[in-house]
Amino acid sequence: METNRFLALVRQALLTFTVSLVLFGPISGLVLEGFSFRNELARAVLLAAIVTAGRIALSLIAMTGVGRKLIGRATGNGGGVTVMTGEEKSAAPVLALLFIAGLALPFFADKYFLGIAILALIYCLLGLGLNIVVGLAGLLDLGFVAFYAVGAYLLALGAQYLGLGFWSALVIAPFLAGLCGMVLAFPVLKMHGDYLAIVTLGFGEIIRLVLNNWLDFTGGPNGAPVPPPTLLGLEFTRTAKQGGVPLHDYLGISYSADYKFWFIYFVLFLVVCLVIYAVERLRVMPLGRMWEALREDEIACRSLGVNHVFTKLTAFMLGASTGGLAGVFFAVHQGFVNPTSFTFFESALILAIVVLGGLGSTVGVIAAALVLTILPELLRDFAEYRVLIFGILMVVMMIWKPRGLVRIRRPAFFPSTAPEDGKIELTVETEAAR
Repeated sequence: METNRFLALVRQALLTFTVSLVLFGPISGLVLEGFSFRNELARAVLLAAIVTAGRIALSLIAMTGVGRKLIGRATGNGGGVTVMTGEEKSAAPVLALLFIAGLALPFFADKYFLGIAILALIYCLLGLGLNIVVGLAGLLDLGFVAFYAVGAYLLALGAQYLGLGFWSALVIAPFLAGLCGMVLAFPVLKMHGDYLAIVTLGFGEIIRLVLNNWLDFTGGPNGAPVPPPTLLGLEFTRTAKQGGVPLHDYLGISYSADYKFWFIYFVLFLVVCLVIYAVERLRVMPLGRMWEALREDEIACRSLGVNHVFTKLTAFMLGASTGGLAGVFFAVHQGFVNPTSFTFFESALILAIVVLGGLGSTVGVIAAALVLTILPELLRDFAEYRVLIFGILMVVMMIWKPRGLVRIRRPAFFPSTAPEDGKIELTVETEAAR
């Protein structure tokens, strides 16, 4: 028996080493130098050996009783949803502390970290928007970056041709992006699964190609500048450039480039909080119930009289509106936009945020957005292996938590304590209501 186990372990180790070497060989073992390459197979062999050692260690741990218990605990809670009992403690104190900590962050962070925080909040907005479409309504959208580009270019081109400012774009962008979402939704009302993904992918590429090739209007690959934001005529630049007054002159303080980042962060943080509140309220409203019913079984949903056209349109439009908002903040933060910022890789990254965080889970999406934004910065010293580490983490997550970091929480239903005329009524109690 022990001999058979040992032979199986040896075969498993050899197979793991061979597959790892085949994968790592072209990636890490060959270094391009002009039109030739340099052989670095020793590095690929080392990586394959590390993976093999890890696989053997996992197999040995799995043979022990403690290891089997740990693996069972790690993989046994990946499915299903969490139904609240109605006795959960209110999360209001924790949310209040997080809100205060978020507002206080600029006073303790330097410019570099604050820029990362702004980018993380932008991806939180994008994740929340796509979570409505994919996580709640179950409509696979691979072209979500198109709405992101609509919001960004609205501010850039609106300022160039119409004299729009940051605040005007912030109001108009959700409506314009929502209109684009409606235009996309109508052709795909009867499509599902792979067909829906292909059409939305094509829509995203159409937007990118239009922005890239319409040189006279968008600037093409050269992009377009974005004016800095203002607040009641106060500008955050050293000298007034838009007919207003510099903030530091108005307040009688010394100039600092951090004021602009502080302003963008505070506005973005408040917008993210409002979007989170709106999404959480929509989930427990009839519209949110219709989204989830559509995701689970569209045929059963339509047989119950739910208007699937209206349900899909609202999901696409509200998700697109959130993406448009994120685009405005991205443009004003960067100060410049061009089509290379809105490629398919961005759509894939946003979809990864939603899937890894948990389809339909607001908390999970926020956590995944923060991790996938901050992690690349922490791994900047390992630039050659960042994508590899990112891929490994995604594979591990899909095995360990196939439904994402945070499972969906559903409200509990209770019989009414005071029925009238012999009728039993159901009341819903959510954690927010408590």
